[in-house]
Amino acid sequence: MAFRKFHRWIVASLLLVLLIPFTGQQAKAANNITMVLDGKQLVSDIPPYIMPKVNVTMVPIRVISEGLGAAVAWKQSAKTADISGGGHTITLTSGKKTALVDGASVALDASVQLRGGRVLVPLRFVGEQLGLQVDWDQVARTITLTSSAYIPTEPPAEGGGSSSGQLRGAWISTVYNLDWPTTSSYGKIEQQKQEYSALLDKLQAMGLNAVFVQVRTAGDALYPSDLVPWSKVLTGTQGKDPGYDPLQYMIEETHKRGMQFHAWFNPFRANLDTTTSKLAANHVAVQHPDWVVSVNNQLIINPGIPEARQHIIDVVMEVVSKYDIDGVHLDDYFYPSSGTFNDDAAFKAYNTQGLSKADWRRDNINQFVQQLGQSIHASKPAVQFGISPFGVWRNQSTDPTGSDTKAGVTAYDSMSADVRTWVKQHWIDYVAPQIYWSMSFKNAQYDKLVDWWAQEVQGTGVDLYIGHAPYKLGTAEAGWQSAQEIINQLQYNTKYDAVKGSIFYSAKDLIKNPLGIVQALTAYYQQ
Repeated sequence: MAFRKFHRWIVASLLLVLLIPFTGQQAKAANNITMVLDGKQLVSDIPPYIMPKVNVTMVPIRVISEGLGAAVAWKQSAKTADISGGGHTITLTSGKKTALVDGASVALDASVQLRGGRVLVPLRFVGEQLGLQVDWDQVARTITLTSSAYIPTEPPAEGGGSSSGQLRGAWISTVYNLDWPTTSSYGKIEQQKQEYSALLDKLQAMGLNAVFVQVRTAGDALYPSDLVPWSKVLTGTQGKDPGYDPLQYMIEETHKRGMQFHAWFNPFRANLDTTTSKLAANHVAVQHPDWVVSVNNQLIINPGIPEARQHIIDVVMEVVSKYDIDGVHLDDYFYPSSGTFNDDAAFKAYNTQGLSKADWRRDNINQFVQQLGQSIHASKPAVQFGISPFGVWRNQSTDPTGSDTKAGVTAYDSMSADVRTWVKQHWIDYVAPQIYWSMSFKNAQYDKLVDWWAQEVQGTGVDLYIGHAPYKLGTAEAGWQSAQEIINQLQYNTKYDAVKGSIFYSAKDLIKNPLGIVQALTAYYQQ
């Protein structure tokens, strides 16, 4: 108990001194800095102040005395702040370039400041003296403070599984160069390799054991293909050979670390805009423009054309046959959820069963999923086939068997994704719904959706992985003001044996460490 009290005091003390390199321009934007302590955002009535020239971050002393309960005394006559706790005493005096730490004099870059009638104290010094972990995210402009005593709430003793033996994955987006590779690495083989290996190391250090890497972003490939062109995310130009096989390298590096590699395909997106002049000669929109529909300023391969569906199956099977992957993974981009998708001609030509257009579209996707799964398992039975649909199948208001949600978009009605049929027929090995809402988001509540999906896979033999949204941490949406939200979600998953793991979107949003999610996940997975 004394140890924990000591560390609570260390955490309080850390809020005193943090020295961070800032430019003058960044100093002006100090009010954009977010402070996070053990996964929770610290609230201050005035923003941090960056002292010019010395570039030291200053915070009001009330953050310590009121927010953390540390013993703080301000002596106006001497302009001295005394902070005590855990048997230690720190004294900071305005104008002095030294502080007293347990009676010993230690040099400072800045000390107590009086500004606008407020007493401000610097951050980092005390933390460095007492061994606190301090992280600065330049992009997110976040100071993350983590005590060694910080351990997320223990999972419940009763219930289903634990994190041990479960899949713990991250999506690695290559589209728009979101997660990997960086645009600065275009055409630079060694840099791309180093970036990927470093990314893996960071993910594994958090406790993750699987990656879902996007190898097809839009009718292209991050590997040498006989069917589709090289992706432009490797060189900046579609169709240009990057000089090596990125997929082979990624698989080898991933397996070297004992992690799973799932090849993630965006099946039907043909191009991210409607311009075809920069597309390679062997791109599907150039070779088969009759297969492509323009919607929402993108080109989409029409799922209603059997030859088009088979083309995509052939593309996936090229990877299955040539590479030692652990799984084939599809995202939720089937029919677009908005805009007008003009498939009247295909509907007239291929609707041989006389279905409504909505049912016909769902049947097209059903045929695609069934045939792709059969092809994968016939070729390599050990390769897992899974899909990550939108988190809400249908609302209860539309279908009594749907979830207790009020989502504006649903997988079944908006994307023609009849996930229930895929699960019940066991056409897929796992389903990973994107439950990208918090426990307190009433229209689509996380726990209610996990309840629904766990019941949906019950007795089917289909594994359930949950898709989590660390990219929302620190946003204004309900429930995302603390990294504990993710930990609470992981703990809730343990209620169900059906939940076999979690996948986080996306890698960059973990690496950025919003609200201290890295430390929270690391501590949780090390339990």
